[in-house]
Amino acid sequence: MTAERLLGRDGPTVSALGLGCLGMSDYYGGRDEEESLATLRLALELGVTLFDTADVYGAGSNEELVGKGLHGWRGRVVLATKFGLLPSSAGGFGGVDGSPEYVRRACEASLRRLGVDCIDLYYLHRVDPRVPIEETVGAMAGLVRDGKVRWIGLCETGPETIRRAQAVHPIAAVQVEYSLWTRQPAEMILAVCRELGIGLVPYSPLGRGFLSGALTDVRDIPDDDYRRTNPRFQAENFERNRRLVELLEEIARANGCTAAQLALAWLLAQGEEIVPIPGTKRRRYLRENCAAAEVRLSADELAAIEAALARHAVAGARYSEGSMRLIEPGAP
Repeated sequence: MTAERLLGRDGPTVSALGLGCLGMSDYYGGRDEEESLATLRLALELGVTLFDTADVYGAGSNEELVGKGLHGWRGRVVLATKFGLLPSSAGGFGGVDGSPEYVRRACEASLRRLGVDCIDLYYLHRVDPRVPIEETVGAMAGLVRDGKVRWIGLCETGPETIRRAQAVHPIAAVQVEYSLWTRQPAEMILAVCRELGIGLVPYSPLGRGFLSGALTDVRDIPDDDYRRTNPRFQAENFERNRRLVELLEEIARANGCTAAQLALAWLLAQGEEIVPIPGTKRRRYLRENCAAAEVRLSADELAAIEAALARHAVAGARYSEGSMRLIEPGAP
């Protein structure tokens, strides 16, 4: 994969597809550190330069894993991590903290776990409704001045918050769920990012694996897999959403690619400021995903995808009710 994109007007140049590392430590059932490390090494060989983690993934263990896997390659990668979401004692996320004091404390802890002296791209994972965004971003800007962070970003924020944050310090990227089955960011966020010169980083660009077509039965999902509780993976919704995937698979076969590659190619076709970060912990899926950067979709193929989406609306909310409460009102 040789394609590169500029992430934000004044941000880093990165590979057109990054790698989301969450599943290597959390949420998607089964852990295999050796395979995860091998996947990180292969990503480097394939030309991936943007690697995404967060302090809450695996209660910090994901940052440690990523730091270990990228050790010795520091000058060739853009390392992104996030802060602000707090772990729950019952598992999952238990709240947010965007206070200036926590910003610095969280950054120092991430630097230690990653084994680096500077984080390339530091995101606010979720907006803290108790703290004005100007205060949180002001503290993040202080980290840039201190040389602990190079660029800053936001996650799951509304247009007005992006504007207010940009007024304090340049924002390199906004990370938000965006895929063929979660498209609101195209309407609510992308226009603002283009206006302000901010990159858009879609997470879950394969619909948490659903758009790849690899899941054909809800019973295939492990008991300890987060998707067991996600509304779109519940039995009735699962079956309805499978019909959409089947249509995408037909278009992919006609184009000589897989459904996963089609979904990623569609995202890349939405704009040069878009850098998806499909997540995987296995080398075989990584190879497939990276090859999507070479897929080119014609206007007719893009129209066929739009027609498929119009025929089968996505069933189910993208998050559970509890997780949706952590997303800023006004965000997609």
